[in-house]
Amino acid sequence: MNEPTTLSTARLLLRPFALADAPRLQQLAGDRRVAATTLRVPHPYEEGMAEAFIADCRQSASTGRSCRFAIVKSDTHELIGAMGLEIEPEHARAELGYWIGVEYWGQGFATEAGLAMVRHGFEALKLNRIMGHCFAGNRASARVLQKLGMQLEGQLKRHVRKWGEFVDVELYAVVR
Repeated sequence: MNEPTTLSTARLLLRPFALADAPRLQQLAGDRRVAATTLRVPHPYEEGMAEAFIADCRQSASTGRSCRFAIVKSDTHELIGAMGLEIEPEHARAELGYWIGVEYWGQGFATEAGLAMVRHGFEALKLNRIMGHCFAGNRASARVLQKLGMQLEGQLKRHVRKWGEFVDVELYAVVR
């Protein structure tokens, strides 16, 4: 798979990450409140992590195992978050992951980007199933997944360890 194309919505562009995004990526992802809502965003977000993430985005896209985008406002080209699909090509399925910078929460950006990503997954990537997880109790993320057409499939008790504590995870999915 080649580097992902750019996706457009009314207010956003979803485009491949560039090395120039690293300082803003570190600033946004470095907020503890962002890390608290995700499994894979570390805290603290140390020097060099943004550059390593960007390099990994390119490498894993080239293998067809992921499709990750920088979410930028189309009018200002300001980086506001990230969204991606971790793909299992042999099963034509993927897991959606995303985060939005705190100052952009509650403005519908995750839903807007997510709708474009789900459409891209089904139409361009020919996926059969897209799933998303969120920590139980993260009502905002659960609502985003629901707005993307995903249905709650179940709750996985004490499924992951976050900052030393086991937490429940809700599984949502949508099929083509």
